[in-house]
Amino acid sequence: MADYVIEMLNITKEFPGIKANDDVTLQLKRGEIHALLGENGAGKSTLMSVLFGLYQPEKGIIKKDGKEVHINNPNDATALRIGMVHQHFKLVECFTVLDNIILGAEPMNGVVVNRASARKRVLELSDRYGLKVDPDALVEDISVGMQQRVEILKMLYRDNEILIFDEPTAVLTPQEIDELMEIMKGFKAEGKSILFITHKLAEIKAVADRCSVLRKGKYMGTVEVADTSVEEMSRLMVGRDVELVSTKGESAPGDVILKVENLTVPSKTSKKDAVKSASLEVRAGEIVCLAGIEGNGQTEFVHALTGLEKPSAGAVTLLGRDITHAPIRQRSKLGMSHIPEDRHKHGLVLDYPLEYNMVLQRYWEKGFQTGGFLKSRAIRSYSDRLIEQYDVRSGQGSVTIARSMSGGNQQKAIVAREIDKDPQLLIAVQPTRGLDVGAIEYIHKQIIAQRDAGKAVLLVSLELDEVMNLSDRILVMYEGEIVGEFDPKTTDTQTLGLYMAGAKRMDKEG
Repeated sequence: MADYVIEMLNITKEFPGIKANDDVTLQLKRGEIHALLGENGAGKSTLMSVLFGLYQPEKGIIKKDGKEVHINNPNDATALRIGMVHQHFKLVECFTVLDNIILGAEPMNGVVVNRASARKRVLELSDRYGLKVDPDALVEDISVGMQQRVEILKMLYRDNEILIFDEPTAVLTPQEIDELMEIMKGFKAEGKSILFITHKLAEIKAVADRCSVLRKGKYMGTVEVADTSVEEMSRLMVGRDVELVSTKGESAPGDVILKVENLTVPSKTSKKDAVKSASLEVRAGEIVCLAGIEGNGQTEFVHALTGLEKPSAGAVTLLGRDITHAPIRQRSKLGMSHIPEDRHKHGLVLDYPLEYNMVLQRYWEKGFQTGGFLKSRAIRSYSDRLIEQYDVRSGQGSVTIARSMSGGNQQKAIVAREIDKDPQLLIAVQPTRGLDVGAIEYIHKQIIAQRDAGKAVLLVSLELDEVMNLSDRILVMYEGEIVGEFDPKTTDTQTLGLYMAGAKRMDKEG
């Protein structure tokens, strides 16, 4: 009989209009890395949230070491030595690394925190697992990769033996991803058991022993990774064959659509400029990618292009018109579409229904209003069409409140809205973050179709496979400066990773 450390048996979890988990069974062996794979909205994060005590299931039981347990909240999960690294880190940015690691589990001398004991233990764990951190650094001052190390050390500090990783590589460089894969293998060698949610099939092949697949909330089966190809796994997940690498013809760049000259954008968090005299051009009929590790100025650069922030110097020109200080609506009317990095903050009104979110950039057009009154029937019809075309899954269709949808389906709604505007310039920031392979395939085809229709595309992505697959030209940004320009046909991800990490840079003459 298999030695299962965790068994989730016949789990059902429902939300309004949808069964997120429909009679799902998942069994984790002791000392294995078990991948959890599925489309957006398939119920992966919901299932892990049930295991971590964030949700309570309507049906089903959870067993640990063969005995039924009741996990009512994350404290119960921690007591059972279950830990979770969430996709969006749960760190207090104004606290130090040490304070974040021990928060809620502080060693005490009476009523005083024994910081010396805590520091000693954290440094021991850091050395033992190769997770080098500065315990005195503020979290807001360290890189995203370092923040992930802090999250992992939080689990180790609590002696967790079941480790849940939810999309852990989404914001890491290739080198950091390789390091994380080695760390996970080290945990396995120590007898720890890992549940690993990812959309990246190559990572599953690299580290996982078994893989369980969910589709539309239902359990589709568990496979041995070594005996299963990525094509078979993607077919099991999506229910059809998926084109894992987009095919596109040669680009035929035309007129300059976007011109940025010596753009400088101040930082909101430090006295240094976030963007330092950056210049680029994007032409009709080409996809230019701005690559870089999160926090190196790409966000502020895009915000200056789209009107969300004001630059302190430089100029932005769209179709020959100076838009450096133009309002957001004017940029939109001129033909700019923007798939934002933060879908909650800048992409959606979360408490609006999906149909209103679909017309956020167009509600003033004649087709959607008359005399200042919205045409509800026209808006509903338009929303229904985009939902069907882009396979946006929601419990109640166009009237679904955006907040209740899965992150991947929120993203698909934004992509549908921005591409359907038929823009002259599409600025796409992390357009496929958190999407499954089927959705990625579709979105990539839509972006390529924009290019082939003579539109200009500025892609900002941390996914180097996406960068290499879609781009006609690649620019790397490091600490607010563009430090290299590459042809994807003649470079590789390791080289890009070195430039993204600041280890290399081209001179001004290239």
